[in-house]
Amino acid sequence: MTITERIHARAALIALAVLAVIGGGVAYAATRTRPATGGGGAGTGVVVIETSLGLQDGAAAGTGMVLTSSGEVLTNNHVIAGATKIRVVLPGTGRSYSASVVGYDKSDDVAVLQLKDASGLRTVPIGNGSLAVGDQVTAIGNAGGTGSLTSARGAVTALDATITAQDENGGGEQLTGLIETSAALQPGDSGGPLEDSRGRVVGMDTAASTGFSFTSSTQGDGYAIPIGTALRIARQITDGTASSTVHIGPTAMIGVQIADSPSGAFGDGFGAATSDGATITGIVPGGPAEAAGLSSGDLITAVDRQAVSSASALQPIIGAHKPGDRISITYVDTGGQTHTVDVTLASGPPQ
Repeated sequence: MTITERIHARAALIALAVLAVIGGGVAYAATRTRPATGGGGAGTGVVVIETSLGLQDGAAAGTGMVLTSSGEVLTNNHVIAGATKIRVVLPGTGRSYSASVVGYDKSDDVAVLQLKDASGLRTVPIGNGSLAVGDQVTAIGNAGGTGSLTSARGAVTALDATITAQDENGGGEQLTGLIETSAALQPGDSGGPLEDSRGRVVGMDTAASTGFSFTSSTQGDGYAIPIGTALRIARQITDGTASSTVHIGPTAMIGVQIADSPSGAFGDGFGAATSDGATITGIVPGGPAEAAGLSSGDLITAVDRQAVSSASALQPIIGAHKPGDRISITYVDTGGQTHTVDVTLASGPPQ
């Protein structure tokens, strides 16, 4: 599937969290049941997340877990990646909140949201994380993006599992230390709780998407990040401690869609072929790149004199900056001429 087809598919699957476990599709629908709510039962503190993907003309949905009564919500990073607007709904109450991104860890697939003007919310009951192969577990989430919570029962099939996730730009992340389970996850479950037999959260459901797929997983199995791991990263985010993997606050953007450069597609202005860099495949109207004169087909080769070897290499360079920062971008135009321009970064969607 091409990038364009994936974007169109994502827009068409408007309510599907863009998160579907390999093999965990329609065949498992009959195994889903409505979870109990209140009184410490399954589903307590679990919310539905709805996002608008404004730069892709689409939408998506997923699940989250309330960590504090004032509205801190834990979810998977790729539930909110690319979101230009986030709404969080408390199922069965009619209450909803706009949400901002406190921070995220793309490599470990963890994000924290803050609900606006929230108070008195129920929080999820956290377990001690003690699990063994064969233990019974229940996955809860917004399966199918319907806005209602359902659950699927299963068992722990492995601990300390490793999978490789790959995005549509070719960048890869390895997720390690995961809980593998036979619980039948579906699109929309990601970010929701994996609960033990006593209804305590022991993991955060994680899955693959149209733009974020697993290249090494067992057919039909689901995966969850151990809750201890997810909470450790969440605390780092809420403490405001940025790192090479943890991003805090708004995300800077230059306003381009990019892809790796095809080999030999550009010259360096002196007749020598070059293929390193990130090719601009689209420009955000009114964004910083357009204002600086960049166009589709241009090849970005450096930012602040730091070489850009590929599309996936450009993203963390920009991500290390804040909206409002001024940077220099070196690029090669379609005629082979090299230019350097100054760009003031705008605020964009989380990555």
